[in-house]
Amino acid sequence: MSISSSLNAGVAGLSANATRLATISDNIANSGTYGYKRATADFESMVLTQARSAGTYSAGGVRASSGRLIDERGSLVSTSNAMDIAISGRGFLPVATTSSLANGLGNQPLTMTPTGSFHTDKDGVLRTDSGLVLLGWPALADGTIPVNARDTVTGLEPVVINANQTAGDPTMVMNWGINLPADETAFDAGGETLTSTIEYFGNLGNSNTLTVSFTPLRPANDGDPNTNTWTMQVIDSGTTGNPTGLGAGIVGEYTLEFDNTGSNGGTLSNVTTVAGPTWDSTEGTLAFTDAAGFALADGLQDITITIGKQGDTNGLTQLATDFAPTSISKDGSPVGNLTSVEIDENGYIKATYDTGFIRTVYQVPLVDVANINGLNALDNQTFQVSSTSGSFYLWDAGDGPTGAVKGYAREGSAVDVAQELTNLIQTQRAYSSNAKVIQTVDEMLQETTNIKR
Repeated sequence: MSISSSLNAGVAGLSANATRLATISDNIANSGTYGYKRATADFESMVLTQARSAGTYSAGGVRASSGRLIDERGSLVSTSNAMDIAISGRGFLPVATTSSLANGLGNQPLTMTPTGSFHTDKDGVLRTDSGLVLLGWPALADGTIPVNARDTVTGLEPVVINANQTAGDPTMVMNWGINLPADETAFDAGGETLTSTIEYFGNLGNSNTLTVSFTPLRPANDGDPNTNTWTMQVIDSGTTGNPTGLGAGIVGEYTLEFDNTGSNGGTLSNVTTVAGPTWDSTEGTLAFTDAAGFALADGLQDITITIGKQGDTNGLTQLATDFAPTSISKDGSPVGNLTSVEIDENGYIKATYDTGFIRTVYQVPLVDVANINGLNALDNQTFQVSSTSGSFYLWDAGDGPTGAVKGYAREGSAVDVAQELTNLIQTQRAYSSNAKVIQTVDEMLQETTNIKR
């Protein structure tokens, strides 16, 4: 009968509002929890009487379904820890628990979190205080990230930062901006050999030097014009053999010809290789590589040296002024000790050493799924892929739908306390009203009982 359905509807209302109250209390309790996603309770009506003008109506009541708005993001909060990580947009950080690492990452769903405060433990593993371990793709020795599958956890490893690690940065590129005095190629010049010594760093962090000598070629007869021609010899302190046949340590010899026209006066016009790697006239480089058979430091060190193209004023020049290494630059550094670790917006974890050398050690990809709100919510603001979320994909930060990675930041709670308090008042009123319905039904049933008496 209708009065019984009223009682059932009232009881269902109490249950539904109790569910809503539980979500509100959870939200308020986690209003200060970093990365917390707001829980919600949606009400759905249940209908028993469908016919119009039936004369009687049976209340179906209400039922509550709870969920979590995972796609809502809290504001970013600045911190002082370099490895406090948040995401300014869509995406999650891949993480793992200690137990999942012990059982193998591939044996269970991928775990992810929107933010985390990571610190190294006694083994150098980056983890949060709650035990979440940050995962990433390790870089090769040269700082590049190998190609990895994007739809599997294969390749992901715990990020390990050894505070006592050292690293060297081998020299790979040099640029020589050296001026040779034009008067030295005259007949009555002294004809002295001019030298410049340039340090470079080997693959093992050892310091070596290249000694570059320039010998002017003078005219054969008095009164002949300047030749504007020099012989350049490159001697490597790290090469003990005789790769060019010109003597121990000599890795290259070249004949340099300089232009004396009005448009390109003082710049290189031609370089003739006597021994060593060939001059690339398009790039203006000498490639001392193992592939060319003239790698430095006994075949271990590959260095590309830019001496200038035809008409290039930034390389070797010959002008009527003193001999001067005006602009010599190179990369590389000696062995250094780790001083700090930071993560950039692209998710690359970079280690900085006391020599100023910065090397990429890991890349942290961002996890994304088709239906974010379909993820399974776990403790510690973590989520796992479910049948309703769709499969995951590992993006480079900033690519596809994902946002940029932010170091020195945490994502705040997505809870609006003022709104939750408003919802709390509404839920309290609704609960009291449903209780009043039950009380009224009880009184009416009592009246029905009294009729018999």
